[in-house]
Amino acid sequence: MVKFIVRRFLYMVVTLWVIITLVFFLMKNLPGNPFGEASMKLSAEAKKILMSQYGLDKPVWEQYLKYMWNVLNGDLGRSYQFPTTKVTEKITQAFPASAELGLWALLIAVIVGLFLGIIASLNHNKGLDYSAMFTAVIGVSVPSMVLGPLLSYYVGVKMSWLGLPPGLWNGPESRVLPALALSFGTIAVLARLMRASMLDVLSQDYIKTAKAKGLSPNSTVWKHTIRNAIIPVITALGTITVNLITGTLIVEQVFAVPGLGKHFVQAIYSNDYTMIAGLTIFYSAILMIALFIVDITYGLVDPRIRISKGRS
Repeated sequence: MVKFIVRRFLYMVVTLWVIITLVFFLMKNLPGNPFGEASMKLSAEAKKILMSQYGLDKPVWEQYLKYMWNVLNGDLGRSYQFPTTKVTEKITQAFPASAELGLWALLIAVIVGLFLGIIASLNHNKGLDYSAMFTAVIGVSVPSMVLGPLLSYYVGVKMSWLGLPPGLWNGPESRVLPALALSFGTIAVLARLMRASMLDVLSQDYIKTAKAKGLSPNSTVWKHTIRNAIIPVITALGTITVNLITGTLIVEQVFAVPGLGKHFVQAIYSNDYTMIAGLTIFYSAILMIALFIVDITYGLVDPRIRISKGRS
């Protein structure tokens, strides 16, 4: 197991290095001016000072080495549009709200999604199966950009007696509606994935053998079916977790959540290269860490995974 963990960790480190390198050189080839239109009015001497301040007057290879060193030391640079603001400061200020919203949405999605998937598979081609899958289809069909305003207006405003505010990020009750809006699509994905995986496992010979030996239905479901069926779900949870934790711009704006999404979009609009690069690297690091945790969890749930990896 230790070799398996070390190998996955090294893969993660190498992947992050490749991503940081690609991001650095892609930023160098982006069109436009990173200092905005105001810099076009500056004199040649002022532009030279500005380039020197950000180290852009040095050879690209030297800029790359310095940037890699800074990233290793946790420094993602300063914003081109707001020179007094560090990228890490923006992340520190805004990410906790996005992370909290994403974790609440993930908790709701996992509980409801797995429950619907299990119920649907155990009642295949029956009323509960059709009802669960109808809910899943609605979840896939209605995006958060539509569901968010609907929940804000009808639940937050029209049903104000529930005490769920239509916006703002103040108090536990303000987390409910944005978390529901963000989790609805994920509930549908997990429900359909768990149902398909459960049906596949239920058709396997070892499940039929367990039933033939007189194993109780509850024991067959919990000890054999769910444990094996949940493996594909665990794999999908890596990217799902990152997508939810990093938040969505629409949900954050509809419910006035002070998250990180709006800063990313503003950076793209203003060609703020250091902010774009820093947030991209930050998102990538979260994704790699999430996938690393999923791999370890995968190996714990199914020992065959780590054994086959170790032999390969």
